[in-house]
Amino acid sequence: MSCVYFHLNAQNKMSSNQALTIKQQQIVTISAFTAKGNQQSLNTAVNDGLDAGLTINEVREIMAQLYAYAGFPRSLNALNTLLAVQKEREQRGVKDEVGKEAITSFNGKSRLEFGTEVQTYLIGKPASGAVYLFAPVIDTFLKEHLFADIFGRDILDYQSREIVTISALASLSGTEPQLKGHLMVGKNIGLTENQLRAIANVLNTQIGWAEGNVVNKILDQIFNNAAINNPIQNLPDCSYSSSDTLMPKGNKVTNNNFTGTVWLYMLTADTTFNTTIGNVTFEPGARTNWHYHPGGQILIITNGTGYYQEKGKPIQLLNKGDVVKCLPNVEHWHGASPNCVLNHIAISTNTQKGNVVWKQPVTNEEYYNIK
Repeated sequence: MSCVYFHLNAQNKMSSNQALTIKQQQIVTISAFTAKGNQQSLNTAVNDGLDAGLTINEVREIMAQLYAYAGFPRSLNALNTLLAVQKEREQRGVKDEVGKEAITSFNGKSRLEFGTEVQTYLIGKPASGAVYLFAPVIDTFLKEHLFADIFGRDILDYQSREIVTISALASLSGTEPQLKGHLMVGKNIGLTENQLRAIANVLNTQIGWAEGNVVNKILDQIFNNAAINNPIQNLPDCSYSSSDTLMPKGNKVTNNNFTGTVWLYMLTADTTFNTTIGNVTFEPGARTNWHYHPGGQILIITNGTGYYQEKGKPIQLLNKGDVVKCLPNVEHWHGASPNCVLNHIAISTNTQKGNVVWKQPVTNEEYYNIK
């Protein structure tokens, strides 16, 4: 056995049958940055989405839908960013698929009738509430425009549209009731808990801890932490923050060997004992790239909750007090869980044998598509 764990349940691993596709992951980031109005990050997200196979019309549809949730200004700004990205990519010789045009069919029904059917299908029952009686025009707008005119367009299926909406609402402030409603809709139309938590994980790692955390907290309420054998559903509600370290956080890591926000404080680099020792703090969702140490490595978990995985083996859950010993040249990664900071002391041993060898990033699919 290449790695030894102390008071760590080696059977405690995540299981997931379904996760988001690469395209769906890109829908999350495009939607979130559109809602936030962050055009610089949206530019990158759009490029990534097109590289992942989203069509121009699919991205355009995401941004058009979000005018109903984030407002016309942010929708229009996002569409201008998409236009600029498309032109820039054309200049570089990149030919993106435009995709099919939207078709809207109400199947011979009025907009109100069709929108009511769509809304009822998504919610699972007829919509009701005091606000609709107080302001009937809102009920009409929702049915005729949102659920008929917008959701009736066939470019995006209902699950994709809910991923768009959930990602946007999580990225706005003061929208928790609506976010909970749409998470319930997502569950009702077939998005699994793992898929919904995957949205939170993408938000955690690509947008911000707060955005992913609000989704996870609502999902905890919806699913009531029912699955006792799944650490991704049983993670503690962490009150521990990145400022609660035993030692200084040090400096923010700015190289490309990590995903998310990571802090490093070097304690010592000793040539007599051939070791380097550092205090590493991972913000929620942050992790290393795949890598290995020619001389081996020891991790001492000092606070928080995180993950460790060796190539070809299940992910292991890390808690305060765990110690991980890895033999030389064993490729692995480690980092924080989606909703909690991880702090550990990293000891690189036998450094005379060579420096750490960095490999490819741990993808979102690897992080939460647990086998």
